[in-house]
Amino acid sequence: MRKRTFTILGLAMALLLAFNVAALAQDEGMTPLDIPTIGDMEALQPGEKAPSFTLKDTSGNPYTFSPEERGGACLLVFWSIFCEPCRDEMPLIQSLYERYKEKGFDVITVALDGDLANNIAQFAKQSKLTFKILLDELGDDDSLIVAEDYMVPGTPTLYMINGKGEITFVRVGRVSEEVLTGEIEKALGN
Repeated sequence: MRKRTFTILGLAMALLLAFNVAALAQDEGMTPLDIPTIGDMEALQPGEKAPSFTLKDTSGNPYTFSPEERGGACLLVFWSIFCEPCRDEMPLIQSLYERYKEKGFDVITVALDGDLANNIAQFAKQSKLTFKILLDELGDDDSLIVAEDYMVPGTPTLYMINGKGEITFVRVGRVSEEVLTGEIEKALGN
């Protein structure tokens, strides 16, 4: 009985310590894993031109994204395989891609996970994702090149881009099907 009490007391103390460390980390602009938060960074805004870029897909093939030359609408999604809301949104994004692709809608996702191409490809295969999945690359200053160009403050970050290459919608965090469907319709001019 006494041993059980000490075990429960020890577990309670460990949990309390863990919560205090997490709270302290958030107060100091750090995640519990000691990763700096993005803080004051704001995503690009509607009305701005979407930057062009070239990245590799999960097979190592280069792909150039030129928003002003695309025509149609494009949903650009910055995500991470470690981000649960990102993974949870993928089936919705896939279904909207299938529904609207014949009308000129495209989806391009940019994974911010570095050297995890095989894991990302496996996730895409298991999830039956058929849209383009690209891998952001580290620049000379160890920042993710395209995420920095788009000023991505966190994941998921979604940009809707119209046929003129203009950003028409930005969402950092989860988005509902109703909102995303409405933004696709607007970007397609429907």
